[in-house]
Amino acid sequence: MGLPQPAFYIFKCEQSSPPGMPKPSCVSPQTQDLFQHLAQTLMQKGIIGTVQPIRSACLNRCNAGPVMLVEPGHTMYTGLDKQKIDRIIDEHIIGGVPVAEYIIPDELWDEPITPKDMMTQMGR
Repeated sequence: MGLPQPAFYIFKCEQSSPPGMPKPSCVSPQTQDLFQHLAQTLMQKGIIGTVQPIRSACLNRCNAGPVMLVEPGHTMYTGLDKQKIDRIIDEHIIGGVPVAEYIIPDELWDEPITPKDMMTQMGR
């Protein structure tokens, strides 16, 4: 028997823009400890082995940040703070029900497009 795969991967955007850049950051002095909180909470609950937190570069939803993406399911959570992360872990990761009020709005996160369809749209 092999080592089991994680049931979830949580990609937490850790992008920080330099001061003066027009693009907002998912990591600021006020939010720099969110990834650590995520990982510590998963450890405290004893589920870090089946839920893999991953520090991610930009997830391209900067105006909705701080953000994290939960896979499987392509569930993007926005406007994160420690309390929201706790609720996402309890309700979505453990309970199986995504936290609807923290999910990115449809106009910012439409259905995925295949690479082939993207090439067709670009005339290639």
